[in-house]
Amino acid sequence: MSQSIAANPILVEATRGDMVESFHRGRYVVMKADGTVVAQGGDIDALMYPRSAIKPLLAIPFVESGAVEAFGLEDKHIALACSSHNGEEEHANTVKAWLEKIGLSVDALECAPHYSIHQPAGIKQAADQIVLTKAHNNCSGKHSGFLSTAQHLGEDPSGYINEPHAVQQRLIKVLEDMGDCDLSTTPRGIDGCGIPVIGMRLRDLGLAMARMADPAGQDAKRIDAIKRIRKGCAMAPFMVAGTGRFCTGIMEECGEDALVKVGAEGVYCAAFPKQGLGVALKIDDGTQRGAEVAMGAILRKHGVIDDAKAEVLKKYLTPVLTNWAGKYAGDMRPAF
Repeated sequence: MSQSIAANPILVEATRGDMVESFHRGRYVVMKADGTVVAQGGDIDALMYPRSAIKPLLAIPFVESGAVEAFGLEDKHIALACSSHNGEEEHANTVKAWLEKIGLSVDALECAPHYSIHQPAGIKQAADQIVLTKAHNNCSGKHSGFLSTAQHLGEDPSGYINEPHAVQQRLIKVLEDMGDCDLSTTPRGIDGCGIPVIGMRLRDLGLAMARMADPAGQDAKRIDAIKRIRKGCAMAPFMVAGTGRFCTGIMEECGEDALVKVGAEGVYCAAFPKQGLGVALKIDDGTQRGAEVAMGAILRKHGVIDDAKAEVLKKYLTPVLTNWAGKYAGDMRPAF
């Protein structure tokens, strides 16, 4: 299924010297929970894969099920359930201890080990000859949430990454409910960690995130789950991403005012509770740098980040490009 990306606007530019050297086209939508589109750019009705940007949505069954209380879990575990973490030792050790609390080992995880995606941490792991486990996978927190839900509900956890499993069926139902959409016939793929990826319209994803920001129309159990997910990520932002990461940096500064989550291939989602707004964006060429600068511009535009916060967060909002000697070469800047 091919798409024409030429119609989507340029959202981000990279400068060098006196000219724009590169740019990133994409599409975005900012929505209210009643379906009102507050702002948009590009084709918001074309299908896309939300990738890991929907992990806060995928954490809803984990919290709704009562597994958090049943196993004595904390904010940091809820944050990890929403995470694409760096695979630093603090992340891996917390996941390992979490699985022990629910009566499982890291072998129950159906994702693969890898070195930390934070380069200094990965180099240290190699130098220290750390034995990597599946807990080091950047999606191990999400998988631990899946396993916790299955354990609490008395389901056989094996094969939980396959679409027919009850774990995955619940997740699809949550996406359909939150996005007011039918995903039964949309495209399918396999994510980096092995779970199914489900094709969605950007519009539907934006609506789902708007309902994360303003869940007033949901039932009481879901409202409570959404509020706990937002609080968990705000209280333990390191667990959502890690050292040097956009998601962690924004939430450390903004707290519960901004739930932001990256996904692979240039996807980002956000919920702004004070404004009652949800955001979904996709950079056409799949680059994370473009997605982060675009999301930073949306955070500024809609008043989540004021001038004072922008000064603190400028390395994330308008990153400077340098050469290998560390000298200034250019800027990344929003173009919309």
